[in-house]
Amino acid sequence: MPMKKSIAAESPDAYVASLSGWQKRYTEALRSTVVNTAPLQEVIKWGHLVYFSNGPVLLIRAEERRVLFGFWRGKRLRGIEPRLKPGGKYEMATLELVEETTLERSSVVELVKQAVALNAAHGDPTRA
Repeated sequence: MPMKKSIAAESPDAYVASLSGWQKRYTEALRSTVVNTAPLQEVIKWGHLVYFSNGPVLLIRAEERRVLFGFWRGKRLRGIEPRLKPGGKYEMATLELVEETTLERSSVVELVKQAVALNAAHGDPTRA
């Protein structure tokens, strides 16, 4: 599926407010779980939500037909979530969510904890 242009938003709150329907519900649920799991810096970067702890850790990107939940060291997280699809630079892997996709909160918590721990142990993934 081709990438869609990112949403122009000045803040994470504005990003979420610009969404509607299931994409908004999924993004709100992911965002809430992420920020309540680990102390991360949340910013708008590259037109979507990006979370940092010793470098970029994860992203949430809402598009017209999907929501992407990606991790800079996602290839190492496939044991937690085998649907993470490797691709791109670094060790990036992304989970593509559509309206019918199920994802347990406990899996999101574990993914976030492990992704933060990987950056703590190995440093900024963009500088490796």
